[in-house]
Amino acid sequence: MRDRIFYVYLLASRSRVLYAGITNNLERRLREHRLGEREGFTKRYRVHRLVCFECYRDVRAAIAREKQIKGWRREKKVALIEAENPRWEDLSPEWEEMAGCSLESG
Repeated sequence: MRDRIFYVYLLASRSRVLYAGITNNLERRLREHRLGEREGFTKRYRVHRLVCFECYRDVRAAIAREKQIKGWRREKKVALIEAENPRWEDLSPEWEEMAGCSLESG
């Protein structure tokens, strides 16, 4: 049986509106955001470009990280994104290759 991985992710709109979330199925969640399958912030503001994500084995660590990021000022979120993705490219086409990412502590 494969270990479950949890993803903490940041999405951005073309105008760089940001959204942080958590999921255990990044492919499904990205599709939901892109297709506007859920009512709310990401649908209203068209926030569906994956610009940053981290992988965790421990759901508690992932939840704590999501809460931490959501509590940050915008400048700190931007710094996190730009450290790994300075051009704010949509990572969703490559995320599966990168999904074998080094797991964060937890």
